[in-house]
Amino acid sequence: MNPRLDEIWVYLSTTPLLGLTLTLVAYQCAWWLYRRAGFHPAANPVMIAVAILVGVLSLTGTDYQTYFDGAQFVHFLLGPATVALAIPLYAQLPRLKAMLLPLAGALLAGSLTAALSAFAIGAALGASTQSLMSLAPKSVTTPIAMGVAESLGGLPSLTAVLVIITGILGAVGARGLFAVLRIDDHAVRGFATGVAAHGIGTARAFQVSEQCGAFAALAMGLNGLLTALSLPYILPWLARLTGH
Repeated sequence: MNPRLDEIWVYLSTTPLLGLTLTLVAYQCAWWLYRRAGFHPAANPVMIAVAILVGVLSLTGTDYQTYFDGAQFVHFLLGPATVALAIPLYAQLPRLKAMLLPLAGALLAGSLTAALSAFAIGAALGASTQSLMSLAPKSVTTPIAMGVAESLGGLPSLTAVLVIITGILGAVGARGLFAVLRIDDHAVRGFATGVAAHGIGTARAFQVSEQCGAFAALAMGLNGLLTALSLPYILPWLARLTGH
C-alpha cells in the first residue's frame, strides 16, 4: 500500500466499526452487481461480498479478529433475523399442515443424505477423522454446524468455511437443478433449498417468493435441530465402523 494510505488504514483499523462498515459496503457493491446481472444465481451477492472482504483483508494485512470486532454487530442481528422467519411461515400454516408427512420424510432423507454422503465421500478420498467430523454437518446453519463439529472433535473453523461454500453452491445451483427435474412447486423448492443450503439458500428462496422462503426457513431450522440431535450418535459409530 501507499505509505500515506497505510497510515490511514492503521488508524482506521483501531476503530471497532471498521469491520461493520467494510461488511455493509462490500455487500452493497455485491448487491449492485447482482442487480446488474439481472439477479442471476451465479452472481450470488454473498459470494461476491465474501470475495471482496477476503481481498481487502488480505491486501491490508488485517487479521480476522480485528475485522470481527466490528462485524460482530451483523453477527448479533442473525438471531433476531432468524426468529423473524417465523412470520412468513405462519402465513403458510394451512399448506404446512397439509404437507406434514411428506415434509417429515423429506427432512429425514435430506438431512441424513447431506451428512452421510459427505462423510462417505471424504472417507473414500482418505480424509482424516478430524476432517470428516468437520465436513459432515456442512448443510446446516453455521452456529449449529460449528457446535456439532467441535463436539465430535472436528475443526469449527473448517466447518464454517464448508458451510458457507455449501450455501453458496446451493443458492447458485438450485434453480437450474429444479428446472431440470421439473419441480415447480415453490413449497417443495423452498424446503429442499433450506435442507441443503441453510441460511444462504433461504435468502435466495425469499427472492423467488414468500412461500418458497417460508418453507426454506422451516427446513433450515428443522435440519439444524435434527443434525444436532443425530450426528453426535451416528458419526462416532460410522467412524468406528470404517476404522477412523
